Amino acid sequence: MSFTSEVKNEISKLNTMKTENISELSAIIRNIGIYNDKTLKITSENASVARRIFSLIKEQYNIIPKITVRRGYNFNKNYIYILELRHKTDIILEDISVNYNSDSNIPKEYLYSDDEQIRAYLRGLFLGAGSINDPKKSRYHLEFFVDNKDYADFVSKLLNEYDLNSKILKKETKYMIYIKEAEKIGDFLRILNATNALFYFEDIRIYRDHKNMTNRLNNCEQANVDKIIATANTQIHWIETIRKVGGLDLLDEKTKEAAIYRLKYPETSLLELGEIITLETGKPITKSGLHHRFRKIKQLAEKIQEKD
Repeated sequence: MSFTSEVKNEISKLNTMKTENISELSAIIRNIGIYNDKTLKITSENASVARRIFSLIKEQYNIIPKITVRRGYNFNKNYIYILELRHKTDIILEDISVNYNSDSNIPKEYLYSDDEQIRAYLRGLFLGAGSINDPKKSRYHLEFFVDNKDYADFVSKLLNEYDLNSKILKKETKYMIYIKEAEKIGDFLRILNATNALFYFEDIRIYRDHKNMTNRLNNCEQANVDKIIATANTQIHWIETIRKVGGLDLLDEKTKEAAIYRLKYPETSLLELGEIITLETGKPITKSGLHHRFRKIKQLAEKIQEKD
């Protein structure tokens, strides 16, 4: 079962108020309903969603929809559930503010006038037109497909009432409203009251964040090691250039000491080399002091190379 199906199954079982049910039904029927010749057909591939729609219509309007179950098209093994209404359809559509004759078909404000109704509308929107990637298997992604730009703008505005940072993208003849930030997708699941899905999602998110942080730290550590080795090799090259011409004795005592210790410990950082020199000679030397000595070595090596 996909993660989308698990989320839809969970929120389909929520106990909700009648005022919320109208908003939820409005979003569902707006997005997956077809109205023709006084007949309203609502189609879903999810059995839990179909049962949810059946219950909402029955409880809200005391009407029992006719249910037809068909095998999916193109050898799809999933079943398709079709709920059909032939009575009071005009009353229902007016009540839930769905107007199929309108180009945008945006609901009236009384269906999203407070927080609970907005949440209910978004719940219905997800049941009808939403999908979400399993965070364990792929990138974070939540999306809704709708049929026109005005309605896409309306949906995006509702989502962004909760600072979800949703975006809109045109896809052929439809519009996709999507969210890609893991934290925002978690917030959306919280808005839907999809508690079990939220726990699963957050567990995976925390694990992936920890893994990514570990990888970044490992990469950073490796980069530091590479930098230390590269710096040490450069310093050794300077020293070898000086030694080939017998020029180490041209260095002052402290600088010559640094050169000898670098050759003795070719893979240590300046900080570690300073600690070793301090320990073995009893003469304290800082990383800054060593850097100053190697600058003198570099200057002498460059003079020798210029003469060559």
